[in-house]
Amino acid sequence: MADHRFQHQRFELKYLVSEERAQAIRRFVACHLKPDDYAATQPGNSYPVHSLYLDSPDLTTYQAVQTGEKNRYKLRIRHYTGEDQAVFFEIKRRTNEIISKVRATVHRASVQPLLAGRPPALSDLVKPDGKGLAALREFCRLMHSLRAVPRSHVAYRREAWMSPIGNALRVTFDRDVVCEPEFGTALKGTLTNPTRVFDRRVVFELKFTDRLPSWCGEMIRLFNLTRGGAPKYAQGVLLMGEHKVSNLGVGLRPASIAAPARREAGATASAVAVAV
Repeated sequence: MADHRFQHQRFELKYLVSEERAQAIRRFVACHLKPDDYAATQPGNSYPVHSLYLDSPDLTTYQAVQTGEKNRYKLRIRHYTGEDQAVFFEIKRRTNEIISKVRATVHRASVQPLLAGRPPALSDLVKPDGKGLAALREFCRLMHSLRAVPRSHVAYRREAWMSPIGNALRVTFDRDVVCEPEFGTALKGTLTNPTRVFDRRVVFELKFTDRLPSWCGEMIRLFNLTRGGAPKYAQGVLLMGEHKVSNLGVGLRPASIAAPARREAGATASAVAVAV
């Protein structure tokens, strides 16, 4: 399982680059950083990442990205293989330029009951503590307020580098970003008919908690990097077609997780279907 140390609050700079440029940047980065503890044990310092994104019937969190809202959040369940018994319920927020993330490490067996509406409990957590329970409760609160259910499975290979001391700076290269509609809780390690999100380009990210080291500025100038957005979930939905993951999709209304939710969501979906 991947090294799950992460920066709770940080700044992010994202760049889309070719594989050739990514390799050159990698050589530069290697002069200053070391491979992430888990990545160092993997071929090419890379490991798979899978995220199941949840959203409302009308894709509220997706629309927030599309309209450029400065204060927004996303809900996702992250895992690293199809067999992980510990998965991560994550809330990732953007407040202007600041990114914050909270997450709870949850037993795989608890995923379906929690998404079905069962209240969170300490027994759902791999390492039960108050902080983890608070994160899980907040995830579930937001999920219920949105009436969010699984919508999309996003996967990619991550090459990760970090500071030799501390975790003030992390650098990642995300390759082969793909996605497909996903309305269940199987948390699979494979995709059936994926859409490639950024063609063959690599998502290069600088994630830092305070100041960006001077050598990073030199790197940005040396490789003529132009900052841009690279939202994996939102761009994936845009390419797949909103109708394929929203409740507005004809014949593609997501099945609900449990009977109580099915009665509520089913009524809403039927009303929408009649309206369209």
